[in-house]
Amino acid sequence: MKEKVIAFMSSLISYDYMLFGSIFLIFFVLIILALLARKKVGFSVFLVIFAFLFLIITPFIGYTQMHNYLFKNEIKLTSEKKLQFTKAVVVLGSLKNTSKVDFKSCLITAIVTKASSNKYKEYIYLFKPIQKMSIMQEDIVIGDEINFKILVEPFTYKKKYHITLKANCR
Repeated sequence: MKEKVIAFMSSLISYDYMLFGSIFLIFFVLIILALLARKKVGFSVFLVIFAFLFLIITPFIGYTQMHNYLFKNEIKLTSEKKLQFTKAVVVLGSLKNTSKVDFKSCLITAIVTKASSNKYKEYIYLFKPIQKMSIMQEDIVIGDEINFKILVEPFTYKKKYHITLKANCR
């Protein structure tokens, strides 16, 4: 857990610090307003509850929305093939940088989930993938499109499956 926190802290960019700083500033302003409005108890309690909810919820939403906007990309699954003589699946795809900044690195992940004809089971299977495999791509400039290949192994699942691609770029 300590390593994950350290890795997260080291991956923060200046926009993250501005976001978190503004969230703390708004939190303190709401608390000060609650103290100034202490004669109106109901309003003051509402401000305090709202301030703490704001402090807890906003960093998660703001961080994900900001990174989705800053590091926008398009990822496509070109093809997938289960190999006959080896317990593996070859996944071919492409990644395009559609953001306004160059990517230093992209972690591309292939996620294999069970297939089902029931749409509710399909949704539940997304939370428990059969297997995941990731690769790292470096230095992708604005507008550049790269092709990649991921080998998912050992792959022993015999029934129908789906492959989903995700990219986390910085």
